[in-house]
Amino acid sequence: MDVGLHLANFTWSGGPHRLVDDLRRTAKLAEDVGFRKLSVMDHVWQIGPVGPREHEMLEAYTTLGYLAAVTERIELLAWVTAAVYREPGLLAKEVTTLDVLSRGRAWLGIGAAWNEEECQGLGLPFPPTAERFERLEETVQICLQMWSDSEEPYDGTHYQLGRTLNSPQAVQRPHPPILIGGGGEKKTLRLVAQYAQACNLFDDPSLEHKLDVLRGHCEDVGRDYDDIAKTVMLPIDPGQHGEHVDAVLAHLQDLAALGVSHVHSRVGDGSDPSWLELFGERIIPEAARL
Repeated sequence: MDVGLHLANFTWSGGPHRLVDDLRRTAKLAEDVGFRKLSVMDHVWQIGPVGPREHEMLEAYTTLGYLAAVTERIELLAWVTAAVYREPGLLAKEVTTLDVLSRGRAWLGIGAAWNEEECQGLGLPFPPTAERFERLEETVQICLQMWSDSEEPYDGTHYQLGRTLNSPQAVQRPHPPILIGGGGEKKTLRLVAQYAQACNLFDDPSLEHKLDVLRGHCEDVGRDYDDIAKTVMLPIDPGQHGEHVDAVLAHLQDLAALGVSHVHSRVGDGSDPSWLELFGERIIPEAARL
């Protein structure tokens, strides 16, 4: 099992004037101690489960470009991009650019979007639910076409592209891996089965059922269920002195038994490196054995 690090909170004890230095150190340390993936949210305001909306929030792809420059091995992605925040051709170009500048470490993490409040606040599009999912699927189709040898037009219900030219192409072939986030049983998990290399689900009592639903969609579309990486976002608290490590590892073992191959957890205080060092010493090596 791999462990990834999610940067959802940029309100750290060092304060805004130290943010760039703390961010650089956090990214480098995460890579050094063995985290497999490093992600940021695609939000423009802080979200309620993390903190007040007024707290610091960095734009996703600008931040990922910076993280690409200060790291060498760790995989990079937005967890997850709101499909309706950017035109699909531009999004494909952004992920391609990240892949080129990181020497092949970019993923496309994507979902249908949910935060209507920030969209209203900053004038971002937020169509009705059904349309957001239609746009999500068309966005994935456009990205895949732009990462292929085709420069043909794309004529969808919501998007029309006259020429899907993408130069330079992504380093990863056939394309950067795609992670689709969300547990919707009728739409999201069907899209995972049809297009994605990874899903992302929450660590809750419905997890085993969601995986069964995904398996059914894979059977319906002729996809090998085992080809899809199962990832779970969950808070991992090892304790200030590692007092919770045994319980964390026992839970990771339960998730591995369900087929989960990657767990993704939020960073604590990026101004304090001891938290990540504890992960590297006590959790990541043990998780790799699961």
